[in-house]
Amino acid sequence: MLSARKPVAARLRRLGALMAAGALSAATLQAVTPAPASAAGPADHVNYWNGVLLQTFRETNDIGPGPLARSAAIMYVSMYDAANSVLCAQRAVDCLGQPYTLKVGSGGDFNTALDYAAHDALTGVFGPLGFNFDDELATAQTDIPASAQQAAGQSIGQQTAAATLQRRANDHAGDLMTYTPDSEVGAWQPATPTGPVVTPNWGNVTPFVMSSGSQFRPAAPADADTYAEVLASDEYTAQFNEVKAYGAWNSTVRTPDQTKAAFFWANDVNGTYKPPGQLLQHTQIIADGQQVPATVKVKLFAQVATGLADASILAWDRKFLGSVDLWRPDMGIHRAGEDGNADTEPDGDWQPLSIDRQGRRFSPPFPAYVSGHATFAYTWAHVMEHWFGRDNITYTGTTDDPNASGPRTFTSFSAAADENAHSRLWLGVHWHFDADNVLNPGNELGEYVVDNTMYYNRSDTELLYLHKTGVTNRNECDNTGRQLSNEHRWEFYRCVHSNNRTVYDLYVR
Repeated sequence: MLSARKPVAARLRRLGALMAAGALSAATLQAVTPAPASAAGPADHVNYWNGVLLQTFRETNDIGPGPLARSAAIMYVSMYDAANSVLCAQRAVDCLGQPYTLKVGSGGDFNTALDYAAHDALTGVFGPLGFNFDDELATAQTDIPASAQQAAGQSIGQQTAAATLQRRANDHAGDLMTYTPDSEVGAWQPATPTGPVVTPNWGNVTPFVMSSGSQFRPAAPADADTYAEVLASDEYTAQFNEVKAYGAWNSTVRTPDQTKAAFFWANDVNGTYKPPGQLLQHTQIIADGQQVPATVKVKLFAQVATGLADASILAWDRKFLGSVDLWRPDMGIHRAGEDGNADTEPDGDWQPLSIDRQGRRFSPPFPAYVSGHATFAYTWAHVMEHWFGRDNITYTGTTDDPNASGPRTFTSFSAAADENAHSRLWLGVHWHFDADNVLNPGNELGEYVVDNTMYYNRSDTELLYLHKTGVTNRNECDNTGRQLSNEHRWEFYRCVHSNNRTVYDLYVR
């Protein structure tokens, strides 16, 4: 159970000063107040800290998705390294994979290691904003008695969190971020001369896995190098008229289900768990539905979170650091008389479906191209497909958006990602190519993440993983081996009969 939080006096902080301390910038801060301890600790400590993280997202205001995704990655790689350290100390075959930053040589209590890794990572990131996670830690530790194993687990979690925070200390997330808009017609402009502009230099942040923010940079919109070429293209013309019809608040062609999807995936306003949080919640729903145990679920979350963190860097690299910082549909439709395109009709009264808690129609405060939602979605879907070994897993996902009408069910990860990506058009805040042109880069990033971090264990010889006493069904052994491969724990497996021909042994390498 989360501690209750209530707002304290608003404090304006410069993003650079907070990020340099491993924290985030916000206009309205929240402080933790004590809450009664629960009678028992959580049954699943990975899910518990995911809940703490998402509640923190809800209580941070005016923070971009990039810093939130970064905080999730910091927490989850700290937890992964802690879990991996504990399991590796049991026996080599139990290792989750290669460490992300650090493998502590000693063993300890698994859940305690997770708890202290999460607590210290979140404190390092959100502590300067007025958050305190001591009550959450106490709740997590409620039914874990003091012991040498508990103390060793605490030490492991503290060490892995400290190593992760140190690794991210100079990742440029703390750099002072300024932005001078382009002057050409078609260039995105902030609502006022002073903003808001959310993390315009986020594309320069050091990735968690990628070599740079531009590694998978999508091509320019309409494959054009200038604003004039984009606005004159047939592709832009068609998409202008499409979003003008489908994305308007009073659209007569958008279907009721498209409206529901638009709000389901939005989560743009304060008080929601924001786009990265929604995909982390969906990850938990799917993992629990597929009965993924906490001992390995922490690796799934770590790969998803590092993918989302790098997806934010990929998207913001294209939004702000490419040749075209494209305006949003509302600006483009209002100013169509200036775009030099005879086939785009201006409408000064046009407003998107997107609406905040005060009833104001709005677009997010950064350029349209590419869609951050789409980049997150396609990266997430590819990591999930790789983990489970297939795309067609049905699940019912949730939303925090105040205008949404309830959960939605999807028959595959790719179907959820496609709807997420294109919901932004129906919400009236994106052009079609903002989503379509990041499909391949998102998939490439997802593949790169699972292939280049927390990857397979290494052994020159086969190791006995499991002795299946009394099991004569080869399929059970194969299923376990395939799962180890899907989880990137061991690359190769082999099922063999033992001498008496009545059991199967599983070997890994």
